[in-house]
Amino acid sequence: MEKKIIVGSDHAGFELKEAVLARLQSLGYTLQDLGVKSLEPADFPLIAETVCQEVVRQKAYGILICASGLGMCIVANKIDGIRAAHCESIWSAREARERVDVNVLCLGGRSLGRALALSIVETFLHFEFLAEERYQRRLAEITELETRN
Repeated sequence: MEKKIIVGSDHAGFELKEAVLARLQSLGYTLQDLGVKSLEPADFPLIAETVCQEVVRQKAYGILICASGLGMCIVANKIDGIRAAHCESIWSAREARERVDVNVLCLGGRSLGRALALSIVETFLHFEFLAEERYQRRLAEITELETRN
């Protein structure tokens, strides 16, 4: 299955977003850049919402980048159908995909070095959900929790 990746950042994540796009393009991924297009100040909530709506609509993966990655992650997890994770290690990126079937990766443009961030992105996109009974059960519990609240 070809993975489509939808990417967005605010101004604090712009430079890392550009590096992520360049790396993923070189690896042959299908990409959609939903901004921002410069270092001009931009508020992250609307960017996160736009990217996540497209992730759900297109059944794609998303990458969101702001200063810390935390704000984007909070907003992303408010969108129905999104399971976002803020990852600062290769291990957490792998865990996010294999065990929780995360579909949006959130990164900190000011909290991560470029090399580590790119390794996290590649790890996130390399691994698949393990789909073992226990992980499927936990995802069903999350879905049930969403419908109750």
